[in-house]
Amino acid sequence: LTICSTILAFFFTPMWTSLLAVFILGERLHGYRLIGLAMIISGDLLVGGSSLRHAFDGGTVWIGDVLFMCASFCWSTYSVLSRRFQLEPVYATTAITCFAFFGFVPAYMLLCAFGVLPTQLWTAPWTEVLWQAAFQGVGSVVISGISFTVMIRAFVPVRSTMLTSLVPGLSAL
Repeated sequence: LTICSTILAFFFTPMWTSLLAVFILGERLHGYRLIGLAMIISGDLLVGGSSLRHAFDGGTVWIGDVLFMCASFCWSTYSVLSRRFQLEPVYATTAITCFAFFGFVPAYMLLCAFGVLPTQLWTAPWTEVLWQAAFQGVGSVVISGISFTVMIRAFVPVRSTMLTSLVPGLSAL
């Protein structure tokens, strides 16, 4: 994971969310929100600006950066639509988790089994694989998914994604 990719993810999430909230929720961006967005952009450029400049030096790193931008758009879309339709946090997280599990895991296993994707999964101890599945699946996905959806209900999507964009700057400090 490059610094550039991380910066792109945290930079684009509040930007996509802001644009989608304007068009889907009819929100207006003014005052403190615009100042906050400007500060996020400035902070991201300060933290990862030099890495961002080197992203265009050649190679295929830019593909990952584009994927991070697309992932940010997907997360922003979820944030805005979750607010728009007042999704219940547990149901929304359960639906996303099941869809991701049944959509991703079989495809990943097939691609690994046929040698399309290189993996060391088959050599890992099954206890470790099960531990990571439980920790990453339940710990990270379910708990953070429910928490984020509750946060969207308590705040608006733009504020929620702006708060989460503080992570890289605070981590750097």
